[in-house]
Amino acid sequence: MELDFIYRRHSVRQFKQTSVPEQHIREIIKAATHAPSGKNMQNWHFVVITDPAKITEIAQIVENKHHQLLPYIKSEDKKLAFKSSVKYHTVFNGAPVLVLIYAGPYDTIANTLQADGLMSDEQALAYARSNPGIQNIAAAMENLQLAAIAMGYGTCWMTGPTYAAEEISCYIGFKKEGYYLAALTPLGVPAAEKLTSPPRKPLEEVLTFIE
Repeated sequence: MELDFIYRRHSVRQFKQTSVPEQHIREIIKAATHAPSGKNMQNWHFVVITDPAKITEIAQIVENKHHQLLPYIKSEDKKLAFKSSVKYHTVFNGAPVLVLIYAGPYDTIANTLQADGLMSDEQALAYARSNPGIQNIAAAMENLQLAAIAMGYGTCWMTGPTYAAEEISCYIGFKKEGYYLAALTPLGVPAAEKLTSPPRKPLEEVLTFIE
């Protein structure tokens, strides 16, 4: 069985200034929409940005929000760690394409139990841990990334910048009832010819067979 397309996926943070044809973008997003989703809700929406000035401005929005949040972190160690993270949260700056993935409403048994009020909120919310609504978005993102590498492009799954979700959505003028920015990825031709990924945990550490 040929699985090379999976192992060729890496997190790409530097890109060539090569444009991505709109038809290629459409094919990649189409692949993303063929991901499985609970109840077939398909509670995703993709916003594609190709204007370099807008992408740079979004990176600036993230940086500004980052500085606003710093005073709210009490621990100096955690503050230092968060301070250094901004360079990773803005690596999409310079990519020819930025894809924003929005998550829409998804009701679970937890919502029903909480709404009916016969169970405490704490007990009811315990049933929300699997969070299928956001799992749908994750499945779509994985499809997107695998389609991109199959077509010769690179991506980088990002959720860090979503602390500026409200400001980003306001800037681009996107609003869809009940939807929020859940993840984003740059898209383009990788600048490096050879790509690597951090080592994976041994299979024995993460796999259990029960007979």
